[in-house]
Amino acid sequence: MIIIRLSRVGKAKQPSYRLIVSEKTKDPWGKYLENLGLYNPLAKPPTFDFKADRVKYWISKGAQASDTVWNLLVDQKIVEGAKRLKVKISKKRKEKLAKKKAA
Repeated sequence: MIIIRLSRVGKAKQPSYRLIVSEKTKDPWGKYLENLGLYNPLAKPPTFDFKADRVKYWISKGAQASDTVWNLLVDQKIVEGAKRLKVKISKKRKEKLAKKKAA
Protein backbone atom coordinates (compact mmCIF):
# COMPACT_ATOMS: atom_id res chain seq x y z
CA MET A 1 0.00 0.00 0.00
CA ILE A 2 1.20 3.50 -0.83
CA ILE A 3 1.07 6.10 1.95
CA ILE A 4 1.62 9.85 2.12
CA ARG A 5 3.39 10.69 5.37
CA LEU A 6 5.81 13.03 7.09
CA SER A 7 9.51 12.28 7.36
CA ARG A 8 11.42 14.27 9.98
CA VAL A 9 14.50 16.19 8.88
CA GLY A 10 16.45 18.98 10.55
CA LYS A 11 18.63 19.39 13.58
CA ALA A 12 17.94 18.24 17.11
CA LYS A 13 15.11 20.23 18.73
CA GLN A 14 14.48 22.03 15.41
CA PRO A 15 12.20 19.68 13.51
CA SER A 16 11.03 20.20 10.00
CA TYR A 17 9.31 17.59 7.90
CA ARG A 18 9.22 16.36 4.32
CA LEU A 19 5.91 15.23 2.88
CA ILE A 20 6.77 11.99 1.09
CA VAL A 21 5.07 9.19 -0.81
CA SER A 22 6.38 5.71 -0.02
CA GLU A 23 5.41 2.11 0.60
CA LYS A 24 3.79 1.68 4.01
CA THR A 25 6.29 -0.99 5.05
CA LYS A 26 9.37 1.05 4.12
CA ASP A 27 11.40 3.16 6.52
CA PRO A 28 10.23 6.83 6.48
CA TRP A 29 13.88 7.96 6.41
CA GLY A 30 14.83 5.60 3.59
CA LYS A 31 14.08 5.81 -0.11
CA TYR A 32 10.71 7.22 -1.14
CA LEU A 33 8.78 7.48 -4.40
CA GLU A 34 8.32 11.26 -4.43
CA ASN A 35 8.91 14.33 -2.28
CA LEU A 36 5.70 16.39 -2.19
CA GLY A 37 6.86 19.34 -0.13
CA LEU A 38 7.93 20.68 3.24
CA TYR A 39 6.30 21.47 6.57
CA ASN A 40 7.98 23.62 9.22
CA PRO A 41 5.94 23.73 12.45
CA LEU A 42 8.37 26.02 14.31
CA ALA A 43 8.06 28.99 11.94
CA LYS A 44 5.67 31.73 13.01
CA PRO A 45 3.17 31.02 11.43
CA PRO A 46 3.94 27.39 10.48
CA THR A 47 4.93 27.06 6.81
CA PHE A 48 3.35 24.60 4.42
CA ASP A 49 4.94 24.16 1.01
CA PHE A 50 3.00 21.29 -0.56
CA LYS A 51 2.60 20.47 -4.24
CA ALA A 52 -1.21 20.34 -4.21
CA ASP A 53 -1.56 18.92 -7.73
CA ARG A 54 0.80 16.03 -6.95
CA VAL A 55 -0.94 15.30 -3.62
CA LYS A 56 -4.28 15.07 -5.43
CA TYR A 57 -2.66 12.89 -8.12
CA TRP A 58 -1.36 10.36 -5.58
CA ILE A 59 -4.65 10.28 -3.69
CA SER A 60 -6.47 9.64 -6.98
CA LYS A 61 -4.10 6.70 -7.60
CA GLY A 62 -5.10 5.15 -4.26
CA ALA A 63 -2.47 6.48 -1.87
CA GLN A 64 -3.64 6.82 1.72
CA ALA A 65 -2.64 9.84 3.80
CA SER A 66 -1.59 9.32 7.43
CA ASP A 67 -3.92 10.89 10.01
CA THR A 68 -1.60 13.82 10.69
CA VAL A 69 -1.04 14.51 6.99
CA TRP A 70 -4.77 14.24 6.30
CA ASN A 71 -5.50 16.86 8.99
CA LEU A 72 -2.84 19.19 7.52
CA LEU A 73 -4.30 18.77 4.02
CA VAL A 74 -7.82 19.52 5.29
CA ASP A 75 -6.49 22.67 7.03
CA GLN A 76 -4.86 23.80 3.78
CA LYS A 77 -8.07 22.97 1.84
CA ILE A 78 -6.16 20.65 -0.51
CA VAL A 79 -8.63 17.83 0.20
CA GLU A 80 -12.27 17.85 1.27
CA GLY A 81 -13.48 15.98 4.31
CA ALA A 82 -13.53 15.83 8.07
CA LYS A 83 -10.45 15.69 10.25
CA ARG A 84 -9.40 12.32 11.64
CA LEU A 85 -8.76 11.56 15.28
CA LYS A 86 -5.11 10.81 16.02
CA VAL A 87 -5.84 8.74 19.10
CA LYS A 88 -7.92 5.59 18.80
CA ILE A 89 -9.66 4.05 21.81
CA SER A 90 -10.06 0.27 21.84
CA LYS A 91 -13.44 -1.41 22.32
CA LYS A 92 -12.45 -2.68 25.77
CA ARG A 93 -11.45 0.80 26.88
CA LYS A 94 -14.72 2.27 25.56
CA GLU A 95 -16.70 -0.32 27.53
CA LYS A 96 -14.75 0.47 30.71
CA LEU A 97 -15.36 4.21 30.27
CA ALA A 98 -19.07 3.60 29.67
CA LYS A 99 -19.32 1.49 32.86
CA LYS A 100 -17.47 4.13 34.83
CA LYS A 101 -19.84 6.89 33.61
CA ALA A 102 -22.89 4.78 34.41
CA ALA A 103 -21.70 4.15 37.97
